Amino acid sequence: MASPPLPGPLAHLAPLLGHYGYWAVGAVVFVEDFGVPAPGETILIAAGIYAGAGRLNIVAVAVIAFVAAVAGDNVGYLIGRSGGRAFVHRWGRFVFLTPERFRKAEVFFSRHGGAIVVVARFIEGLRQANGIIAGTSGMRWRRFLVFNALGAALWVGLWATLAYAAGTHITTLYDEITRYQLYALIALAVLAAALVGRRLLRHRHQN
Repeated sequence: MASPPLPGPLAHLAPLLGHYGYWAVGAVVFVEDFGVPAPGETILIAAGIYAGAGRLNIVAVAVIAFVAAVAGDNVGYLIGRSGGRAFVHRWGRFVFLTPERFRKAEVFFSRHGGAIVVVARFIEGLRQANGIIAGTSGMRWRRFLVFNALGAALWVGLWATLAYAAGTHITTLYDEITRYQLYALIALAVLAAALVGRRLLRHRHQN
């Protein structure tokens, strides 16, 4: 069966997917998730389109992407935990993680804790630095693993399912989703603030 034409920005991945298939999905998602600037989300979407056309198995694509995403973030966590900020400041610029970007991400991360590990999966830049920041900020590994696995499952489930169902129309859906992503993040931030405020008020009343 011939490979389906990949639309727009996905087209350059056709040779990689056509030649390496599942290996390409696993490798690209894996390396992206510990800071390497690779098109992890893009290749997941492209693989979903191929699965919809019968070239790949969608369950295999989803499982491989999930395992690669969790494993990649855990490598990032180990890098952050063992190397710390000094490692990031020295080598981060090679993967576009400048000290200033890292500082902002770390502040954002420390404010929202485990929830941001889930949300970061859907944000370009934070997705790649997620594990590293969790490691440098001292988050317990088991806590990180749980939220990281949840975020990876939601991320893989969303894009694999949409790409599988939408086929070559996925770029239109992708544009629409990213357009409203900011509003969704604002809503999540408001919800988190409300929960924190409620907890503080309850604590004050108890005292």
